[in-house]
Amino acid sequence: MELITLPALHRMAVCGGTHGNEMSGVFLVPELERQRKEKGDAIWPIPLTTVLSNPQAIKECKRYVDKDLNRCFTSAILSSPITDSTPYEVRRAQELNTLLGPKQTNDAIDMICDLHNTTANMGLSIICYSHTNWICLHIFKYLQAKITTVPVRLVLLNIPIGDAYSLESVSKYGISLEVGPQPQGVVRADIFNAMKEGVNAVLDWVKNFNSGEVIEGGDVEAFMFKKTVDYPRDPETKTPIAAVHPQLQDRDFCLLKRGDPMFLTFSGETVRYEEEEPLHPVFINEAAYYEKGIAFHLAQKQPWTIPSIQAKKV
Repeated sequence: MELITLPALHRMAVCGGTHGNEMSGVFLVPELERQRKEKGDAIWPIPLTTVLSNPQAIKECKRYVDKDLNRCFTSAILSSPITDSTPYEVRRAQELNTLLGPKQTNDAIDMICDLHNTTANMGLSIICYSHTNWICLHIFKYLQAKITTVPVRLVLLNIPIGDAYSLESVSKYGISLEVGPQPQGVVRADIFNAMKEGVNAVLDWVKNFNSGEVIEGGDVEAFMFKKTVDYPRDPETKTPIAAVHPQLQDRDFCLLKRGDPMFLTFSGETVRYEEEEPLHPVFINEAAYYEKGIAFHLAQKQPWTIPSIQAKKV
C-alpha cells in the first residue's frame, strides 16, 4: 500500500462554545484547562491551545449573538473590513483567525478540533472538508476502532478550503467533533463523556503519529453531503405544516428509500420520500436548523481507501 509522509504536528487547538448553547464543549474546554493546571503541559503530546470560541454567546447561553460564528470563517469574511456595524461574530472570527491562523498560511496552527453538540441522534460524527485530508481520515479510522460507547461516523463536506465556513478550516488539518443527541443549553453526562473520549483519542492518535510509526491505511466509509430537505410549508405563511415522521426521527444515517415516510403533517398525512436514489439523512430535526430551513441533510455513503502515512523525520 502507498506510504505518504507528512509533517509532524506541532501545535493543536481544542475549541468549545463556537455555538454558545452546545454545552459539552463549553464544559470540556475548562476541564482540559483544569487538567493542564493540575498536571502540567507534559500531559499532552504537543502544545495544546484551549479556546472558548464565542464567549458572549456562552454567557447568554445562545447559539450566537448576531450571526452564526461557525459560518464566518470563509476567506471572504475573514478579510472583510471591520466597521461599526460589523456583527460581533465576524469580529470574533477575525480574532480567532489571528490567534489560530491566518487561514491558508504556513503560520496556521496544525490542527483545530472544534467541539459541537447536535440535538440529532448523530452519535460521534467527525466532520471535515476534504477526502484527501489524510490526517482527518486516519483520526476517524482510529476513533472508530477505539470508541465503542457510541457509533463513530465520518461526514465529508468536500468544499474548497477558501469557501469552508467553519472554525476548524482555519487550521491545516481541521476536524469537528459533533456529538449528540443533546438538547441546547443542557449537558448530558453520557454525551459529555463521549466527546471527552473522542478528544482523548485524537490526542492519542497525534502522539502515535508524531512518534514516527507507520500508520497503516485501509478502507473507510464516509457520508458525503448531497442536498438538504426542508419541512413542508404553508405556501402563503411559509411556516412548517409538518414534523419529521416518527419512523424517521432519531434514525440518522439510515438508508432512506423511495416511499419511506419523511414527514407527518399536523393534519395527519404522511409525506414520503419520492427520489429514485436512496440516500442517508443526517442531522434529522436539528433544532438549530429550523431557522435555516433544513429538516435534514441527505448524504451518500461512499467507500474510500486511504494510504498509509508517516510523520517526516526531522
